[in-house]
Amino acid sequence: MIPAYVPNSAAAVFGGGTPIDFGRTFSDGRRIFGDGKTYRGFFGGVLCGVLLGLVEIWAWSSFDLTALPHQTFLSVTLLATGALLGDLVKSFLKRRLGKGRGESWFLADQYDLVIGSFLLILLVNPQWLFENMTLPIAVWIVVMTPLLHRVVNIIGYYIGVKEVPW
Repeated sequence: MIPAYVPNSAAAVFGGGTPIDFGRTFSDGRRIFGDGKTYRGFFGGVLCGVLLGLVEIWAWSSFDLTALPHQTFLSVTLLATGALLGDLVKSFLKRRLGKGRGESWFLADQYDLVIGSFLLILLVNPQWLFENMTLPIAVWIVVMTPLLHRVVNIIGYYIGVKEVPW
């Protein structure tokens, strides 16, 4: 999950600049995504996820880490991109519900990256998902995702790349 976990944090670091929605509003009069979703953040986040995924591929083969899922360039790209697409969908839904930027949305804030990355993998490369997703890995993802999300967001808040610690 490293290629999926990294992009959200990297997007916060590299973010800023032109919003993905160009400041436009949806038919309900609210922003489509908001100022927090930028091209620089999206592409910087995906790039960081892919780069760390490539390190994971190298480590898997160099150190015979066959107990871990076997990543490919395609799988790390889909995981990283899907994570941020999941975040975009969540932001779109938050705007429709009238939630502001940075406002907490329990569970959606923690699992958007998991759902987005797995849906994209399922659409493009389902064989990888079925070959690599075991019950212990699924349980690890369900348990660790909210814990990692909280810790990383607190760190991001204290170093000044996030406005709120959630």
